[in-house]
Amino acid sequence: MVEIDHLSDKGKQDLVLIDAALNGDQSAYAELMNRYRDSVYFTMHKMVKNVDDAEDLTIEAFGKAFSRLDQYSPNYAFSTWLFKIASNNCIDFIRKKRIHVTSMSTGFVTEEGDVIYHDAKADNLNPEETIVQNQKIKLMRTLVSKLKPRYRELVEKRYFEELSYEEIAEELNLPIGTVKAQLFRARDFLATMIDRTKDTI
Repeated sequence: MVEIDHLSDKGKQDLVLIDAALNGDQSAYAELMNRYRDSVYFTMHKMVKNVDDAEDLTIEAFGKAFSRLDQYSPNYAFSTWLFKIASNNCIDFIRKKRIHVTSMSTGFVTEEGDVIYHDAKADNLNPEETIVQNQKIKLMRTLVSKLKPRYRELVEKRYFEELSYEEIAEELNLPIGTVKAQLFRARDFLATMIDRTKDTI
């Protein structure tokens, strides 16, 4: 029996939701996200000072947390665990962005599918690196083409056309929450495909 007396009432409620989510209750995932989305977003925005990056990092944080929810231990609060995942992911993002200071923030790739680059300028790449980068871009476009049409369209608009969530929602006449949720699902699918093909990129 896991001891949970040290958890706050909210922490105990989170534990009930986590148990429900692990048993296939999709609404439990949504409730966990609703509880902490604004706080995670505020933290991400303080770290990166960019609205779109903060939005992406918030979605990524929940994606990472939910994908390893079975690893959560109630020895500490879910919120503590979630914020550690979010902060570590954000630090990785900042580090990568500093390394890729050319136009790589406009595009599509990392092996985990977290930050997706598409057309990086090769000014600072040697010929071999340029070839590898072009191969990655080609593979990513191939993987995107295999997504279901509704997911493919969202990914293309967000990462190839570089539209904001608001612009996509307006163009496709969709609620912004639906755009974000379906992009999260699309990125999850892409991450799975990338994992299967990572030996080739």
